[in-house]
Amino acid sequence: MNRIVALLSALLVFAANPAFANAPGGGYEGITGLYYGTIAVILAYGVYDIFFKKS
Repeated sequence: MNRIVALLSALLVFAANPAFANAPGGGYEGITGLYYGTIAVILAYGVYDIFFKKS
């Protein structure tokens, strides 16, 4: 189960990166990807903790 959660987290991070990218040359491309990637990982862990974690 941990592999599935890790795989889905990685896919979400890599899929969200280009979707939320800024226009080229703005200077915030790297920070935007890092920001949304961090949020995706935190949300994925929350879903795992609530629904999939065995007490």
